[in-house]
Amino acid sequence: MTALTPAAAAAQIQQHFGVAPVVAGGGLGVTLPRERWQEFARFAKNALECRYFNWLTAVDWKEQGLEILARLDNVEAPMAVTMRTRLEPGATHCPTVTGVFRGADWMERECYDMFGVVFDGHPDLRRILLGQDWEGHPLRKDYAVDTPQAPYR
Repeated sequence: MTALTPAAAAAQIQQHFGVAPVVAGGGLGVTLPRERWQEFARFAKNALECRYFNWLTAVDWKEQGLEILARLDNVEAPMAVTMRTRLEPGATHCPTVTGVFRGADWMERECYDMFGVVFDGHPDLRRILLGQDWEGHPLRKDYAVDTPQAPYR
């Protein structure tokens, strides 16, 4: 069996999703609308054999909105796929991929905790790093960093 190459994976993505991935080194990046986030995760796992959910994070682009990124790895090839979606300014909802990758569970919770991204359909979306009574999301650009913190005990 021949290992899947990034170029071959890019061709499959182009055919199924109508978007042209960026191929670089041993991997590729693809930008999708959030409505296709789960669908692409399932496609990457099944068709591209990316069975390892490596990481998930967000970037706050201020007036341009939040961007969600996740890296999926095919460890046999080896090949990495970085999937990304941009949320409209003011939007905070993105579909969960926990039904596709169990490893996304805590990473989506961390992204919720730090950026305020609500992963629709997540089985247990609550804070994971900060206390449940914490106000705000510290990695957002609009988070006030000059507020006094309660002392640790």
